[in-house]
Amino acid sequence: MSSLPALDLFLSKYQQAYMDKLGEQPRYYPQGQTSDCVIAEAGADGAVFWQAVVRQQSGEFTNVESALELTLSAEINSFFGKHFSAPVFFDSPWGAGELIQVWNQTDFEYLQQNIIGHLIMKKKLKQEATWFFGILDEEDKMLTVNNNDGSVWIEVAGEVQTVKLSDSLDEFISQLTPRVTPAIKPVEEPMPQLDHPGIWQRMKIMWANLRGK
Repeated sequence: MSSLPALDLFLSKYQQAYMDKLGEQPRYYPQGQTSDCVIAEAGADGAVFWQAVVRQQSGEFTNVESALELTLSAEINSFFGKHFSAPVFFDSPWGAGELIQVWNQTDFEYLQQNIIGHLIMKKKLKQEATWFFGILDEEDKMLTVNNNDGSVWIEVAGEVQTVKLSDSLDEFISQLTPRVTPAIKPVEEPMPQLDHPGIWQRMKIMWANLRGK
């Protein structure tokens, strides 16, 4: 597995930024989902204090590759498979945003399903294969990796990659600054497609819009 030293450093800086500014670890609303990340309960409202941890067994995307008969760039294993973590917020030269991380093994498997759906849609649209790893605050702008050369781009669902940000994922992450922001409790929704906290709600909306095109 290739390494992403910039991600390791960013996650460490992320924890320290919260300690420096708030005097506590970051909070997250896992909606009852367990994780090795959890340090302690943060109150009666369901929030927890968390810290990114290295997985005992790394996650890989070989099953996705087999299903799609496609070789994915190695960084996908390092980015999504090394840690358990809540989504993390950042500031950057291109604006504020979030990096997707996986909370537990179930979350990882859910991510794989979404990656498969994204890649199938790219093939259907006869576009180059990409995989997403975050979003900018403008909700229609995904951060994606070009699977052919590993470069990082802004991508709008249903369209080709539009703006190149860096030549590699590690280079991109090295330009991010942790953004300390209050945890937001997800709004309870009866619809199944909105049953996952945080960034996934927004990702699912984008996929729904894409399928409607």
